[in-house]
Amino acid sequence: MSEPACYTIKVESRFEAAHNLREYYGAPEPIHGHSWRVEARIECPKLDHEDISVDYVKVEKALHGLTAKFDHNYINQISPFDKVNPTSENIAKWFYDGLNRPDLLGSSARLKEITLWEGPFNTLTYSPAGK
Repeated sequence: MSEPACYTIKVESRFEAAHNLREYYGAPEPIHGHSWRVEARIECPKLDHEDISVDYVKVEKALHGLTAKFDHNYINQISPFDKVNPTSENIAKWFYDGLNRPDLLGSSARLKEITLWEGPFNTLTYSPAGK
C-alpha cells in the first residue's frame, strides 16, 4: 500500500529592521536591529491541472510584500506592532496570518508553519494548534 503524497515548498525572504520589546523583564529593552529571515513552509497533498502544488511566484511575491513593510524600518511603529509587543512570537504569527490566504494556497494546500530568524542563530517557529 503506498502512502499518500505530500509536497512541501519553502519560500524565504529577508529584511533588516530594528525593534525593542516594550516589556522585557518588567522594563522596555533598548532599541536594536537584526538581520531577519522568514521562511514559509507550505504542504500540499495533490497537484493541480498543470502538475503544480503551489505557485512559488505568487507566494514569494506575497512574502516579499510583507517583509517590505519592515525592511529598514522600526517595527514598533508599524501596525499592529505600534500596540502589540514585537516579539518573535507575535511577528511570526503576523506573517502566518498574512500568508494564510486561499488565493495564495488554493483549495488543497495549507500553510504549515512560519520560521522566523532573529539574527543568524536564533529561530522561532509558529504553527497553529492542531495543524
